[in-house]
Amino acid sequence: MNEPTQPTTVRVFIALAPPDHAKEELARQLRPAYGTHPHMRWNRIEDWHITLAFLGELPTGTVPLLLRPLADLAARHRPPRLALRGSGSFDDRVLWSGIDGDIEELHVLAADVRTVVRNCGIAFEGRPLRPHLTLARARRGDRSSASEIAGGFAGFTGIRWPAERLHLVGSNTDRSREPVRYRDIEAWALGGANRTAL
Repeated sequence: MNEPTQPTTVRVFIALAPPDHAKEELARQLRPAYGTHPHMRWNRIEDWHITLAFLGELPTGTVPLLLRPLADLAARHRPPRLALRGSGSFDDRVLWSGIDGDIEELHVLAADVRTVVRNCGIAFEGRPLRPHLTLARARRGDRSSASEIAGGFAGFTGIRWPAERLHLVGSNTDRSREPVRYRDIEAWALGGANRTAL
């Protein structure tokens, strides 16, 4: 019997994630849109995250190089206090919620994360940080408008919360055969608490 082959690459990004109560607060605001726009590809709530650095597809053997440097980085940074606020769309196809709070600290953390990645010898496209949560995407050919949905909760302001953990996240690379699924490769408490492998 043939064993399933292990993937040789993994799509990787480094992120923060809102706590469950903050995600549930926003999900309540979105609930009407789930019903009125069922053809949007809605991201799973448990996958909502704020990307600090998107590394793309990496050889699986490269990922361990990041673990100790990211653990050390997390220990040095205090948790920024953030909130979900407002909404918008990219190209009228991608629906997002904005981020409020300690934005300057968030930018410093993202810059330090990107420096760590480069110091590990990993090249990646360094897009400017635009802090947001991606909530949904319009399917190709769909007439649904992300900006139309965004108007429904543009005034939303959620409660503040500390972003307590830095997450190294992997996703499946064959996106044509199955929905995208994210999983923590590892996560670290910001501010010096012990590392936790997931």
